[in-house]
Amino acid sequence: MEIISHRGYWKTKQEKNTLEAFERSFELGFGTETDVRDFNGELVISHDIPTGNEITLLQFLKLVAGKNVSLALNIKADGLTQKLSDALSLFDIKKAFVFDMSVPDQLGYYRHGGIEFFSRASEYEPVISLYKECHGVWLDAFESIWYDMDYIEALLRDGKKVCIVSPELHNRNNFKDLWSMLAHSNFINSENLILCTDLPEEAQNYFKVSL
Repeated sequence: MEIISHRGYWKTKQEKNTLEAFERSFELGFGTETDVRDFNGELVISHDIPTGNEITLLQFLKLVAGKNVSLALNIKADGLTQKLSDALSLFDIKKAFVFDMSVPDQLGYYRHGGIEFFSRASEYEPVISLYKECHGVWLDAFESIWYDMDYIEALLRDGKKVCIVSPELHNRNNFKDLWSMLAHSNFINSENLILCTDLPEEAQNYFKVSL
């Protein structure tokens, strides 16, 4: 299992989606999840509506170039496919996937074929869009852990990568309930399993993952 940080490895909320948080994550060997939008024709890193002070996607990708870590790119706007593909190619980024775009935009990524895309599953999205076509599943749980380990194992058997959202991302402090279930699963060592967490070092120690 690979562990990735959520909006970089931040220590204060102000550090989310900053170069400092991303540098910390990559230096420790963790990939990361982050948010991509456009602003005045340029791709930027921003969870909220951009104001013009955000770091650019190119600045972000320059940090990770040459590192063997995964990037989970939360697509916050439609129509970014070609610009994003060009940027990833520029820095020869191999382990990146996109998720959370609209379904029509998701079709665009599928037809483009140059970037792996994940479809979302949650208690509010029980039907996974483009399941046969997607490379993986972004497994979310907004209110509670609605799935079991058999559900994850079935996704993995279908050849899908699975990125699991750890509960603390939704301000729930029962994340170790999920971690315990994962640690005792039959697939914990799968190369296709990813955990997205605000606590990457704590998760690394918990699972004794060697990065």
